[in-house]
Amino acid sequence: MENVIIKFMFLGFWAYDSVYAMDSLLSPKGVNYEVAALMSVKNKMKDETEVLSGWDINSVDPCTWNMVGCSAEGFVVSLEMASKGLSGTISTNIGEFAHLHTLLLQNNQLTGPIPSELGQLSELKTLDLSGNRFSGKIPASLGFLTHLNYLRLSRNLLSGRIPQLVAGLSGLSFLDLSFNNLSGPTPRILAKDYRIVGNAFLCGSASLELCSDATTPVRNASGLSEKNNSKHHTLLLSFAFGIIVAFIVSLMFLFFWVLWHRSRLSRSYVQQDYEFEIGHLKRFSFREIQSATSNFSPKNILGQGGFGMVYKGYLPNGTVVAVKRLKDPNYTGEVQFQTEVEMIGLAVHRNLLRLFGFCMTSEERMLVYPYMPNGSVADRLRDSYRDKPSLDWNRRICIALGAARGLVYLHEQCNPKIIHRDVKAANILLDESFEAIVGDFGLAKLLDQRDSHVTTAVRGTIGHIAPEYLSTGQSSEKTDVFGFGILILELVTGHKMIDPVNGQIRKGMILSWVRTLKAEKRFAEMVDRDLKGQFDDLVLEEVVELALLCTQPNPSLRPRMSEVLKVLEGLVEQYGYHEQTTQSGYEARGPSVSRNYSNGHEENSFIIEAIELSGPR
Repeated sequence: MENVIIKFMFLGFWAYDSVYAMDSLLSPKGVNYEVAALMSVKNKMKDETEVLSGWDINSVDPCTWNMVGCSAEGFVVSLEMASKGLSGTISTNIGEFAHLHTLLLQNNQLTGPIPSELGQLSELKTLDLSGNRFSGKIPASLGFLTHLNYLRLSRNLLSGRIPQLVAGLSGLSFLDLSFNNLSGPTPRILAKDYRIVGNAFLCGSASLELCSDATTPVRNASGLSEKNNSKHHTLLLSFAFGIIVAFIVSLMFLFFWVLWHRSRLSRSYVQQDYEFEIGHLKRFSFREIQSATSNFSPKNILGQGGFGMVYKGYLPNGTVVAVKRLKDPNYTGEVQFQTEVEMIGLAVHRNLLRLFGFCMTSEERMLVYPYMPNGSVADRLRDSYRDKPSLDWNRRICIALGAARGLVYLHEQCNPKIIHRDVKAANILLDESFEAIVGDFGLAKLLDQRDSHVTTAVRGTIGHIAPEYLSTGQSSEKTDVFGFGILILELVTGHKMIDPVNGQIRKGMILSWVRTLKAEKRFAEMVDRDLKGQFDDLVLEEVVELALLCTQPNPSLRPRMSEVLKVLEGLVEQYGYHEQTTQSGYEARGPSVSRNYSNGHEENSFIIEAIELSGPR
């Protein structure tokens, strides 16, 4: 236990570093440089809906502002201003955010050129300016952003050639320059996935001579040559004639389609799917999902959570999937749904639930995931699941380790970072080898109309919600750390958070109960009786101490998930735990002792159950 306390003594030094980092942002007159830059960004934009009204030049700390995300040291690392009705231009001061990782300005009405100062954001990883009215050329300085992973400039009025520096960014996972007015030869693009469709004057050849007819007419000393001029008029006439013929054919086709569609609707109702694709994700039709789930048969229901019903499905190729049918499909618009699903799909890690695909219609929003044959940790802790192998001590330690790895990826390695906001046993799934898979990440933001990390509607589960999130609605990575601490206690105690006697919510009871037993050195009494006394007493004390560190009321005193992961990895290595696959999952390894249970354990036993708050989670 002393080892754990020593491991976290450096948290005080971390707090000192945070204060020092904040001081480094101040000018000699006490002005925060990043606040000044943010106000310059605000002043260049027209904010008719007043979403920027909370941005105040007199504020020293912009980290509580709407749409602004900060690092633990207090630097601005994200500006998420998508779909806010903003117009105007982007200030050239945008280049002053030296630590910015994410800039999302898509689906506004911004105009003017894209500032070349964006090339100064050396740590930028995600840039989305799509769906605006930016004009001019693509700044070649964007090619200096060597950490850039996601670049989207589609659906603007950009012209000129694709800069060679931008095309040569080999670290890009996704580049979207579609539906602009780009011209000239297409350079060799090194991004793993890219789109350039919808640029009428962009040709596929890298040779300018072969591409000249596809861009602008060639001029000589006296202007346009007569030959090219005649050719130009001929092309225009042919183009106009083709449009007229196509229009007539389209009208005829539309007429017959309307007749056919009306007769089809009179027989049966089939929902119409939106036509768009998202990177490597598969877009399922409504009919495919209907067939896979036997028309959403009640027999295929796997469970129901804050986001909606989950069904088991069987694809034609034999793949078993889980279909999450979102509660309120109209809560998110088409563009927002597409953007957020793209972000969720880019988060790929061994301990994260991988998104297979999606289905979107005028009436439905559905997400398709791989099926987890061993259910969730909450399932395994329920008495009703005793026909399956139980979670022994080794499995529980390995589950905590795997869940921590998944959360570290979401917080510190995924771009943009994702705050789960509902870490609990029901959202930690188990694959065929009982490895922990974190599910439902990113969905809180998907169904939240506000993009800020500060929300007025609390999403989560009573008993798992950090006190600062429950009282103020402000979430951060430390919100997830609190939920992870409760998860550890769930794994250790097997308890649930509803009093089985009167059904009342016993909010916070598990924490006070564990703290009491720890203070009295009665660790064995808090262990799940299903373990039959097979656990390691030294490891027990350390993981309980870790859980209590994670659930401290003051979020600044909680460790980061990467620090929690180091402690768990140290325990697994020190005590010889490892994942050994058997027919029933993992075989328990390492030292263990038998414990006798006193009557005190019986008296303090109560049940943990997820209590969903009102509204979409």
